This record gives sequence, structure tokens and C-alpha cells, in this order.
Amino acid sequence: MTLHPILAALRKHKSGVVLIALQIALTLAIVCNAVFIIAGRVERVNRPTGIEESNLLLVTQQYVGAPTGDDEASIDELDSRLRRDVAVLRQLPGVVDVTSVNSVPLLQSAWNGGVAIKPDAQFSFDSKDFSTFYFLDDHGLATLGAKLVAGRNFKPEEVMHKGFRTSIETPVVILTQALANQLYPDGKALGKVIYVGGSKAPSTIIGIVERMQSPGLGQWANSFAWNATLIPQRMDAAFTRYAVRTQPGQLESVMRAAAPALYKADPMRVLDDDGGVRSFAQIRAAAYQGDVGMAVLMGIISLILIAITAAGIVGLTSFWVGQRRKQIGVRRALGARKVDILRYFQTENFLIAGIGALFGIVLAVGLNLWLMQHMAMQRLPIALVLAGVALVLVLGQLAVWVPARRAADVPPVVATRSV
Repeated sequence: MTLHPILAALRKHKSGVVLIALQIALTLAIVCNAVFIIAGRVERVNRPTGIEESNLLLVTQQYVGAPTGDDEASIDELDSRLRRDVAVLRQLPGVVDVTSVNSVPLLQSAWNGGVAIKPDAQFSFDSKDFSTFYFLDDHGLATLGAKLVAGRNFKPEEVMHKGFRTSIETPVVILTQALANQLYPDGKALGKVIYVGGSKAPSTIIGIVERMQSPGLGQWANSFAWNATLIPQRMDAAFTRYAVRTQPGQLESVMRAAAPALYKADPMRVLDDDGGVRSFAQIRAAAYQGDVGMAVLMGIISLILIAITAAGIVGLTSFWVGQRRKQIGVRRALGARKVDILRYFQTENFLIAGIGALFGIVLAVGLNLWLMQHMAMQRLPIALVLAGVALVLVLGQLAVWVPARRAADVPPVVATRSV
């Protein structure tokens, strides 16, 4: 089969060729970037936090009429209430361990600051040594299920307590592996000294955990998403949080029992009906709700574009078949087989789709560059673009199959009929 008849026919239908090629180009550009966004969202949603998420829940509550001052007596009173709550929760059937915490990964409520190997260092949110601070006690690692890869856990005598507005001063800390490697690239952070949150008092690194994600999920937190500093302190305030580890299969029963037990110990408190007691699965779902919604939306848009493009190819080819029935009949009368007619329309569509794919590659890369500049998106992999080209070419062949088969069924006698 020569291309000359096909090219001659396409020149006679320039508008239709241009429209379908542009439609294919736009589909390729949008679908490639949409799939890239979907893949990024799926990877983001499924990335591990570094803690054991199953059988973990978080209790959030606030005392009514509790002291609010920063004086020692007020802080001691708040600490007494906090320790009583922890003891109450530990006594619940099905509970393995409990720790007071200021936050947990994905909670989107965090205490952040700088850490440095020298005092008086200057920090910003995009600093590589910026960190999330987790305040917890010697039960924190066991309750959260964080994996200690070097050093040791906090000792009970190392756990202090502080007021909400009191500056951070801690003799010892535990760091995540990512933060330890940034501070000490030689891999010898254990036993070394750092300065936390602008404090001039040194803190010794006594342990390193494999991974612990920041509570923040915004763009501003990306630069320190895996930088965490664990501080052995109970944060005393009217607003408190408790992380609770349950036995397998006991999560729901402990969630139901937690609020009544705390109210019984002290009714002068408030636990929200929706967010007062939440499983970590609920926290994860709420944190990534926007990402899941974006992935679903991008998927729907991609499917609609693919369907519209396929329908356009089918419609245009069907229209051409109707216009060329006598021409097809003549070719059949001259000895063309059905398979020849079928290949003719498939080759014709392949050329149109190929032209559209070439323009689509340019549009896909251009759209990605725009997204990189305005949306902080990563560079589009060339492999994904090539996969998109293959998709639109296959889509074109599948879409043209039915009208091409209809054209192949045109009998030679059509050539003898008048137009």
C-alpha cells in the first residue's frame, strides 16, 4: 500500500484532520500530566509514617477551669492532671501502652523549630535543619511503634515537664535518621551535641529512630518532612493529647471506653464527639482526603478525555466512510480485498494520530514546565510521555476498527451506482 492516496485524501479533509490531531494532542498532554499527578498523589498517600499505625488511637481533650498561668504551681497542677489521665487510660482493658504527646504524624498540628550543631544558628522553613518537635515520655517509642535503629530510649528520670509557653531545654534527644544524617553526614551523630529550638543549652543525641513523619502536609513542610526531634518532656497545658496503643482487635472497644473513663476521673473537661477520640486510620484518611479527591478527579477527567477522543475518531472515520462509499466500491471492483480497505483506514488514522502525538509531546512538556513553575510539580518522566504516545496510537487503532470494518464490507457493486 502506498501513502500517496492516503495523503491526497487527507489534504482534501484538512479541517477534520486538524481537529482530530489537535484533540489527540490535547488528550495526550492532559492525560500524561494527570497520570503523573495521580501517581504522585498515590505515592504520597501510601508513604509510611515511620510509626506502627494499626491499633493506635489519639485522645484529644481540654480541661475546663484549669490553670492557665506559667508559674510553677500552675504547671505542676496541669502536670498532675496529665499524669492522672495517662494512668486512667493505661488501666483500660485492651490497652498496651499510653504516652502524652503534643502531636503525631499526619495530624497537621505541629511544633516546629530549628536544630543545629552550634548555638545561635539562624533558621527558616526551607532550612534543611528545620525539624518537628515531638514531646513525649519514656513510653513514647513503644506507644507509637517507632523503630529505634541506634542508641537507646529515654529513661524515666530523664523525662521532664514544661509549660506550653516555656522555652525548650532538654539534656537528651532522639532524632530521626534523616535529621541525624543532615546534621552529621559522617553517620556518627550518636553521642554528639545539638542545640534545639534556638536554645543555648546543649542536648546530647542518645538515640536514632528509623523514620517519623512530620504532622504537616503542606508545601511549606516538604523540606523537613522526615526531620523529627523527640524530646523527653510532658507538655503541660489545658489542652492535651494522649496516644494509646491497644491490643490487636481491641481498638474499637478502647475508643468507646476512653472518653467515659476520663470523664469519670474528672468531668471538668471537653472531648469533641468527632475528634476527641480518633483512630490513626481516621487521622490518615482526613490528612490525605484532598490528595485522594485530586487523584479521583484527575482520573475522571482523563477517562472523559479519552472517551471523547475515541468518539471523535469514530465519528470522523464514519463520516469519511459514508462519503467514500463509491470510491471504496471502485477499489473493491478493481480487486482490493477487505483487509486492504481495513488497512487503508488504519494507516490513515495512524498518520493522523502520529501527527497529533508529536504535537501532544510538545504540549505535554510545555504544560509540565508550567506546572513546575507555578505548582511546584516535578519533571514529567519521558517514559510516561512515550507511554502516553503509545496509548493514543493504540486508542486510535481501536476507535477506527468498527468504521473501518464497515468500510471493508462495502460491496464492489456500489461502484456501478450513481452518486
